[in-house]
Amino acid sequence: MHADATTAPEPLPRGRHKLSREDVRESQRRRLITAMLERVSEQGYAATTLGDVVSAARCSRNAFYDLFEDKEACYIAACDETATEMLEALYSAVEEQSWLAALRRGMRSYLRWWAEHPQFAAAYVIDLPAAGRRALEQRDRAYARFAAMFEALAARARTEQPLLGPLSPLAPRLLVTGITEIVGQEVREGRVDALPELEEELVQLVVKTLS
Repeated sequence: MHADATTAPEPLPRGRHKLSREDVRESQRRRLITAMLERVSEQGYAATTLGDVVSAARCSRNAFYDLFEDKEACYIAACDETATEMLEALYSAVEEQSWLAALRRGMRSYLRWWAEHPQFAAAYVIDLPAAGRRALEQRDRAYARFAAMFEALAARARTEQPLLGPLSPLAPRLLVTGITEIVGQEVREGRVDALPELEEELVQLVVKTLS
């Protein structure tokens, strides 16, 4: 699933087709999730209505409620699935020969991912707090997954460099919230395309925090 509306899935052909019910539901789900991120990024979560979403997705309200409980559930699913896509893009960094090389490759991939998904960036870092308690719980789940990546990176660093001291239990969480807020500031100020320029500074921040 891609978060930008420019690659939104096409609606199903009218009339008879050979697609299974599962294929139809998956197509509708992808279109609704893409439409949700598109609408929220353009007009904000609070101003986005269910009508806006189903119209942009070219789905019926019945199809929407067959897939999601309400607008909030659709938004959370969009954030959850897109965050998972981002994480999967980072996993390849573990193939690098050292933890420092893995960190640099991962940071480069992370910043480029945000820059290439400006609609998700706006819909997520700006509007998520307005979506309520369940949305904040989704963010906490995503943060925990990123913190686990930093914990694994720190453990690898200590395997490669045994003289490193013990890791502060707060370090991974501080990195996740701090880096996410830096990204958020850049997005709010309209500089999402410039995020890759922060690579070196953020890499050095992570090295100092985990070492």
